[in-house]
Amino acid sequence: MDATVNLLSVWDWIVIVFYGLVMLGVGWYYSKRNKDIKDYMLGGRQMKPWAVGLSLFATLFSAITYLSLPGEMIKNGPMYWSMLLAFPLVYYVVAWWLIPVIMKQPVSSAYELLEIKIGLSVRMLGSILFLLLRLIWMAVIIYMVAEKIIIPIMGWSEGTALWVSLAIGAITIVYTSMGGLRGVVFTDVMQTFILFFGALLALYLINRDMGGVSGWWPTTWSENWAGWTFFDTRARVSFLTAIWGMFAWYVCTAGSDQMAIQRYLSTRDAQAARKMYLASLVSNFLVLALLGVLGLALLAFFQKHSLLLSPGRSITQEADLLLPRFIVTGLPGGLSGLIFAGLMAAAMSSLSSGVNSSCLVISRDFLARFRKKEMSSKDEVVLAKRISLLIGLFVVLLSLLVGHVKGNLLELTYKTVNLLTGPLFVPFFIALFIKNANERATFIGTLAAVLASSLISFSQEIFGTAVSFLWMIPVSFIVGVGSSLFLGWIFNKKANNLQAGRRH
Repeated sequence: MDATVNLLSVWDWIVIVFYGLVMLGVGWYYSKRNKDIKDYMLGGRQMKPWAVGLSLFATLFSAITYLSLPGEMIKNGPMYWSMLLAFPLVYYVVAWWLIPVIMKQPVSSAYELLEIKIGLSVRMLGSILFLLLRLIWMAVIIYMVAEKIIIPIMGWSEGTALWVSLAIGAITIVYTSMGGLRGVVFTDVMQTFILFFGALLALYLINRDMGGVSGWWPTTWSENWAGWTFFDTRARVSFLTAIWGMFAWYVCTAGSDQMAIQRYLSTRDAQAARKMYLASLVSNFLVLALLGVLGLALLAFFQKHSLLLSPGRSITQEADLLLPRFIVTGLPGGLSGLIFAGLMAAAMSSLSSGVNSSCLVISRDFLARFRKKEMSSKDEVVLAKRISLLIGLFVVLLSLLVGHVKGNLLELTYKTVNLLTGPLFVPFFIALFIKNANERATFIGTLAAVLASSLISFSQEIFGTAVSFLWMIPVSFIVGVGSSLFLGWIFNKKANNLQAGRRH
């Protein structure tokens, strides 16, 4: 084997083109079944829990995670597996505390709940934070697929990144704008099975090449891997921070992200929504564990076949690229194209869900909220499709700026995508669990959470001392809720004193 064998065969390209046509066909098929805006955005609220669960998994998992976790294992070692211990607690909190409360709310956009419980200004702030979070997230996905997968593997120049991004965005926008949530969920399910199949197939082939598990399972701790640490705020990953960080991410996302809440609301009731979330969480657990094992196998495989690395580059320098490189060098023709297409489709899956959810938020929380004249259901669907197109174009352009953020793919994800995850859950926590919440206090507290998250994310650049990025979500959430409650107590106390003064 050598590094020059890195181009897809004719059969691979046939599979990729066919896969793209299938995606467009799915969008066209479901476009005929969307009768109104409720069908378009929520699938008529009659979707099967297991399918919606796999859709939520595929949406939030994305190609970023699919690539970053094997790379994280190769570069920094098994410490990230500590995160898996958070899953039972995540399910308990989300399934039995958050979902039942959310399902009782008569809303289609998650952020309507904030106005009902707290006030209009908090609803607007929550909607803006969500749009910022998901627009950045979609931009990272497009950047990653174009810059980190397609261009390096195909050997194309960096100048083609714009055209690759436009092609990915165009296909995704077309089938998303046509098919609505039903089309998104169907393609998500397809992509979930392909990604599972791809990881298992890669592991099987490496295992055969290495002569069995003993040929690739590590017997010593690699020098570049992070050592075992139970708790350290400055360590990149420690046991306790990994569990706490994973728990915080899942709970905050499940309780405030329109992409998650939109899927709860697409099921019949709280019981169905719980089944949906369990399917999503089990899928996440299995793939996180599987990709970690695959990372160990890839490390041994490329140590044996070092000529497959780019000239002058080490395994740790190319950690995030080793899985896609193996896909096009280690798999038979046709299968490489299928997995490669599935990897791009995973990015398209997340992009399509992000576009669909962002479109709903813009339609319901901004346009419909302030529009005086009612629109027909048909006109609402047409408007939603136009909004989806504009969102897609904006995200493609934003993706060209993402590469300036430093760090490997896992750090890049946390420093950009998850910057607003903790702050966004602050107003939802207040709205769901705090009675008589103060609107002004919650607004200020949420902004305080954004500030705390930014300071932790960019602590190295600001203070010269790095704090683990895994602390970003839990600390920002605690700061936000604490500030909201404290300021609420002060504002309410002043209001009570003023009322008492007027009576006297």
